[in-house]
Amino acid sequence: MHFFAWSATVLLLDQLSKRLIQRIIMEGESIPLIPGVFHLTLYKNPGAAFGLFAYKTKLFIVVTIIVMIIIIYFYLQLPPSMGLAKTSLALQFGGAAGNFIDRILYGYVVDFIDFRVWPVFNIADTAIVIGVILLCWEFFVQQEKEGCDERDKNGCMGK
Repeated sequence: MHFFAWSATVLLLDQLSKRLIQRIIMEGESIPLIPGVFHLTLYKNPGAAFGLFAYKTKLFIVVTIIVMIIIIYFYLQLPPSMGLAKTSLALQFGGAAGNFIDRILYGYVVDFIDFRVWPVFNIADTAIVIGVILLCWEFFVQQEKEGCDERDKNGCMGK
C-alpha cells in the first residue's frame, strides 16, 4: 500500500496541476508569481529532459514502460527496513507515470514550473528528482553510516 499511496499521490498532483495550468495559461504565456524568479509558463515539451531528443515519443513510451517495470521489480526486492529507498522508488514511479500519461494523451509532456535559471519542468519531474536524491541518500549515505556503526561502535571515528 505504501508504494501505491506515494505513486498515486504524485500522479494525482501532477495530472491535476497540468490540467489546471492548461486551462488558465496559453502555450508560451508566462504568469510571474515572483517576477524574474518564479513564473508559471506553459511549455509543451516534445522531448526528454531539457527538450533532448524531441519528437521521439514512441521511444520515450517504450523506455518509460521498461523503467516502470524495473522500478516495481526493485521495489519488490527491497527489504522493509529500506523504507526510504522504497519511498524514493514510489516517487519515481509516480513521476514516470505522470509524464507517461502526457505522452500517451498528447505526444508531449506538459511543463509549467519556471524558475528562469533552469528549463521549465513539472511536478512529475520534481518527484523523479527527489526520488533519485532519496535513493542516493539511502544507498550511499545511510548504508555507509550503518556499515560504520557495525564496524566501529564509535561511528567510524577511527577512519
